[in-house]
Amino acid sequence: MTERTIALVTGANKGIGYEIAAGLGTLGWSIGVGARDDRRRSAAVDKLRAAGIDAFAVPLDVTDDASVTAAAQLIDAEAGRLDVLVNNAAIAGAMPQEPTRIDPATIHTVVDTNVIGVIRVTNAMLPLLRRSAAPRIVNMSSSVGSLTRQSGPAAEQTAGPVSAAYAPSKTFLNAVTLQYARELRGTNILINTGCPGYVATDLNGFRGVRTPEQGAAIAIRLATLPDDGPTGQFFDDAGAVPW
Repeated sequence: MTERTIALVTGANKGIGYEIAAGLGTLGWSIGVGARDDRRRSAAVDKLRAAGIDAFAVPLDVTDDASVTAAAQLIDAEAGRLDVLVNNAAIAGAMPQEPTRIDPATIHTVVDTNVIGVIRVTNAMLPLLRRSAAPRIVNMSSSVGSLTRQSGPAAEQTAGPVSAAYAPSKTFLNAVTLQYARELRGTNILINTGCPGYVATDLNGFRGVRTPEQGAAIAIRLATLPDDGPTGQFFDDAGAVPW
Protein backbone atom coordinates (compact mmCIF):
# COMPACT_ATOMS: atom_id res chain seq x y z
CA MET A 1 0.00 0.00 0.00
CA THR A 2 1.42 3.39 -1.02
CA GLU A 3 1.91 5.86 1.80
CA ARG A 4 -0.04 9.08 1.56
CA THR A 5 1.91 12.23 0.85
CA ILE A 6 1.88 14.54 3.89
CA ALA A 7 1.66 18.29 3.33
CA LEU A 8 1.47 21.33 5.59
CA VAL A 9 -0.04 24.55 4.27
CA THR A 10 0.31 27.64 6.44
CA GLY A 11 -2.49 30.20 6.43
CA ALA A 12 -4.76 27.46 5.11
CA ASN A 13 -8.00 28.44 6.79
CA LYS A 14 -9.16 30.75 3.98
CA GLY A 15 -8.39 32.24 0.58
CA ILE A 16 -5.46 30.95 -1.45
CA GLY A 17 -4.18 28.80 1.41
CA TYR A 18 -7.47 26.96 1.71
CA GLU A 19 -7.57 26.31 -2.03
CA ILE A 20 -3.99 25.03 -1.97
CA ALA A 21 -5.00 22.62 0.79
CA ALA A 22 -8.10 21.58 -1.16
CA GLY A 23 -6.19 21.13 -4.40
CA LEU A 24 -3.45 19.02 -2.83
CA GLY A 25 -6.08 17.08 -0.91
CA THR A 26 -7.82 16.04 -4.12
CA LEU A 27 -4.59 14.26 -5.06
CA GLY A 28 -5.21 11.90 -2.15
CA TRP A 29 -2.72 13.64 0.12
CA SER A 30 -3.06 14.14 3.86
CA ILE A 31 -3.17 17.87 4.51
CA GLY A 32 -2.16 19.73 7.65
CA VAL A 33 -4.24 22.89 7.86
CA GLY A 34 -1.96 25.42 9.52
CA ALA A 35 -3.69 28.47 10.98
CA ARG A 36 -3.66 30.49 14.19
CA ASP A 37 -7.40 31.17 14.44
CA ASP A 38 -8.99 28.18 16.20
CA ARG A 39 -12.50 28.68 14.86
CA ARG A 40 -11.51 29.26 11.25
CA ARG A 41 -9.01 26.41 11.32
CA SER A 42 -11.63 23.98 12.61
CA ALA A 43 -14.15 25.17 10.04
CA ALA A 44 -11.64 24.71 7.23
CA VAL A 45 -10.77 21.18 8.38
CA ASP A 46 -14.46 20.27 8.61
CA LYS A 47 -15.14 21.65 5.12
CA LEU A 48 -12.19 19.76 3.63
CA ARG A 49 -13.22 16.53 5.32
CA ALA A 50 -16.78 16.97 4.08
CA ALA A 51 -15.29 17.09 0.56
CA GLY A 52 -13.56 13.76 1.17
CA ILE A 53 -10.10 15.18 1.90
CA ASP A 54 -7.86 13.75 4.60
CA ALA A 55 -7.24 16.95 6.57
CA PHE A 56 -5.96 17.53 10.08
CA ALA A 57 -5.68 20.69 12.15
CA VAL A 58 -2.30 22.25 12.93
CA PRO A 59 -2.50 25.18 15.36
CA LEU A 60 0.19 27.50 14.02
CA ASP A 61 1.22 31.11 14.50
CA VAL A 62 4.24 31.60 12.24
CA THR A 63 5.46 34.52 14.35
CA ASP A 64 5.68 32.47 17.55
CA ASP A 65 8.60 30.10 18.22
CA ALA A 66 6.68 27.93 20.67
CA SER A 67 3.71 27.59 18.32
CA VAL A 68 5.94 26.55 15.42
CA THR A 69 7.82 24.04 17.57
CA ALA A 70 4.52 22.56 18.76
CA ALA A 71 3.29 22.31 15.16
CA ALA A 72 6.38 20.35 14.15
CA GLN A 73 5.90 18.03 17.11
CA LEU A 74 2.24 17.50 16.17
CA ILE A 75 3.12 16.57 12.58
CA ASP A 76 5.86 14.26 13.82
CA ALA A 77 3.33 12.49 16.06
CA GLU A 78 0.63 12.50 13.36
CA ALA A 79 2.70 11.36 10.39
CA GLY A 80 6.36 10.92 11.33
CA ARG A 81 7.52 12.97 8.36
CA LEU A 82 6.57 15.83 6.07
CA ASP A 83 6.70 15.65 2.28
CA VAL A 84 5.59 19.11 1.26
CA LEU A 85 5.64 22.48 3.04
CA VAL A 86 3.74 25.39 1.52
CA ASN A 87 4.60 28.66 3.26
CA ASN A 88 1.49 30.63 2.36
CA ALA A 89 0.72 32.70 5.49
CA ALA A 90 1.28 36.40 4.86
CA ILE A 91 -0.02 39.85 5.76
CA ALA A 92 -0.15 43.11 3.82
CA GLY A 93 0.46 45.44 6.76
CA ALA A 94 -1.12 48.71 7.77
CA MET A 95 -1.33 51.77 5.57
CA PRO A 96 0.19 54.11 4.57
CA GLN A 97 3.14 52.29 2.99
CA GLU A 98 4.86 55.04 1.05
CA PRO A 99 8.45 54.99 2.31
CA THR A 100 8.30 58.64 3.40
CA ARG A 101 5.17 58.03 5.48
CA ILE A 102 5.32 54.46 6.74
CA ASP A 103 5.62 53.61 10.42
CA PRO A 104 8.80 51.50 10.75
CA ALA A 105 6.86 49.21 13.09
CA THR A 106 4.70 48.23 10.11
CA ILE A 107 7.76 47.02 8.23
CA HIS A 108 8.87 45.01 11.26
CA THR A 109 5.44 43.37 11.59
CA VAL A 110 5.17 42.48 7.89
CA VAL A 111 8.70 41.06 7.68
CA ASP A 112 8.16 39.06 10.88
CA THR A 113 5.27 37.21 9.22
CA ASN A 114 6.22 37.18 5.55
CA VAL A 115 9.93 36.44 5.87
CA ILE A 116 11.03 35.50 9.37
CA GLY A 117 7.89 33.41 9.78
CA VAL A 118 8.83 31.44 6.66
CA ILE A 119 12.35 30.87 7.97
CA ARG A 120 11.01 29.89 11.39
CA VAL A 121 8.55 27.33 9.97
CA THR A 122 10.92 25.98 7.33
CA ASN A 123 13.72 25.35 9.80
CA ALA A 124 11.37 23.67 12.27
CA MET A 125 10.00 21.40 9.55
CA LEU A 126 13.30 20.53 7.86
CA PRO A 127 14.03 17.48 10.06
CA LEU A 128 10.64 16.08 9.04
CA LEU A 129 11.17 17.00 5.38
CA ARG A 130 14.52 15.21 5.36
CA ARG A 131 12.65 11.97 6.14
CA SER A 132 10.72 12.28 2.88
CA ALA A 133 11.69 10.58 -0.34
CA ALA A 134 10.79 13.69 -2.37
CA PRO A 135 10.52 16.81 -0.18
CA ARG A 136 9.24 20.04 -1.67
CA ILE A 137 9.06 23.56 -0.21
CA VAL A 138 6.90 26.21 -1.84
CA ASN A 139 7.13 29.82 -0.68
CA MET A 140 4.22 31.92 -1.84
CA SER A 141 5.58 35.23 -3.10
CA SER A 142 4.25 37.93 -5.43
CA SER A 143 5.28 39.55 -8.67
CA VAL A 144 5.48 42.83 -6.72
CA GLY A 145 8.60 41.33 -5.14
CA SER A 146 10.33 41.33 -8.53
CA LEU A 147 12.92 44.11 -8.62
CA THR A 148 12.90 43.86 -12.41
CA ARG A 149 9.19 44.59 -12.56
CA GLN A 150 9.44 47.27 -9.87
CA SER A 151 12.12 49.15 -11.80
CA GLY A 152 11.20 48.48 -15.43
CA PRO A 153 9.55 50.95 -17.82
CA ALA A 154 6.13 49.36 -17.24
CA ALA A 155 6.41 49.50 -13.43
CA GLU A 156 3.40 51.74 -12.99
CA GLN A 157 1.23 49.11 -14.72
CA THR A 158 2.82 45.93 -13.30
CA ALA A 159 4.35 46.70 -9.90
CA GLY A 160 1.30 47.66 -7.87
CA PRO A 161 1.16 50.64 -5.50
CA VAL A 162 4.25 52.09 -3.84
CA SER A 163 4.97 49.90 -0.84
CA ALA A 164 7.81 49.96 1.67
CA ALA A 165 6.58 46.90 3.59
CA TYR A 166 4.62 44.30 1.62
CA ALA A 167 6.47 44.43 -1.74
CA PRO A 168 9.98 44.50 -0.18
CA SER A 169 8.98 41.64 2.12
CA LYS A 170 8.34 39.51 -0.96
CA THR A 171 11.67 40.61 -2.49
CA PHE A 172 13.31 39.56 0.79
CA LEU A 173 11.46 36.23 0.69
CA ASN A 174 12.67 35.60 -2.86
CA ALA A 175 16.24 36.30 -1.80
CA VAL A 176 15.98 34.01 1.22
CA THR A 177 14.55 31.24 -0.97
CA LEU A 178 17.60 31.51 -3.23
CA GLN A 179 19.89 31.10 -0.22
CA TYR A 180 17.99 28.00 0.92
CA ALA A 181 18.36 26.56 -2.57
CA ARG A 182 22.09 27.20 -2.49
CA GLU A 183 22.49 25.55 0.91
CA LEU A 184 20.28 22.58 0.03
CA ARG A 185 21.85 21.99 -3.38
CA GLY A 186 22.87 18.34 -3.64
CA THR A 187 19.97 17.18 -1.47
CA ASN A 188 16.61 15.98 -2.74
CA ILE A 189 14.81 19.06 -1.36
CA LEU A 190 13.42 21.36 -4.04
CA ILE A 191 12.48 24.87 -2.91
CA ASN A 192 10.88 27.53 -5.12
CA THR A 193 8.74 30.64 -4.89
CA GLY A 194 5.40 31.03 -6.63
CA CYS A 195 3.28 34.03 -7.53
CA PRO A 196 -0.50 33.44 -7.43
CA GLY A 197 -1.34 36.56 -9.40
CA TYR A 198 -3.71 39.32 -8.31
CA VAL A 199 -6.21 37.22 -6.39
CA ALA A 200 -9.34 38.55 -4.71
CA THR A 201 -8.64 37.99 -1.00
CA ASP A 202 -9.02 39.97 2.20
CA LEU A 203 -5.33 40.89 1.91
CA ASN A 204 -6.22 43.31 -0.92
CA GLY A 205 -9.80 44.06 0.07
CA PHE A 206 -11.03 41.55 -2.54
CA ARG A 207 -9.97 43.84 -5.38
CA GLY A 208 -8.08 41.08 -7.19
CA VAL A 209 -9.17 39.75 -10.56
CA ARG A 210 -8.33 36.06 -10.02
CA THR A 211 -10.07 33.51 -7.84
CA PRO A 212 -8.30 31.84 -4.90
CA GLU A 213 -8.52 28.55 -6.79
CA GLN A 214 -6.68 30.10 -9.73
CA GLY A 215 -4.11 31.54 -7.36
CA ALA A 216 -3.52 28.15 -5.77
CA ALA A 217 -2.57 26.50 -9.07
CA ILE A 218 1.09 27.59 -9.04
CA ALA A 219 1.62 26.24 -5.51
CA ILE A 220 0.10 22.91 -6.48
CA ARG A 221 2.37 22.71 -9.52
CA LEU A 222 5.50 23.49 -7.50
CA ALA A 223 4.46 21.08 -4.73
CA THR A 224 4.25 18.24 -7.25
CA LEU A 225 7.50 18.82 -9.15
CA PRO A 226 9.33 15.71 -10.35
CA ASP A 227 12.70 14.81 -8.84
CA ASP A 228 14.53 16.55 -11.70
CA GLY A 229 12.44 19.70 -11.33
CA PRO A 230 13.83 23.19 -10.77
CA THR A 231 14.94 24.62 -7.45
CA GLY A 232 15.71 28.16 -6.36
CA GLN A 233 13.46 29.72 -8.99
CA PHE A 234 10.45 32.05 -9.12
CA PHE A 235 7.35 31.12 -11.11
CA ASP A 236 3.82 32.17 -11.94
CA ASP A 237 1.32 30.41 -14.18
CA ALA A 238 3.03 31.75 -17.31
CA GLY A 239 6.48 30.48 -16.34
CA ALA A 240 9.59 32.00 -14.77
CA VAL A 241 9.24 35.44 -13.18
CA PRO A 242 12.26 37.77 -13.42
CA TRP A 243 13.92 38.48 -10.09
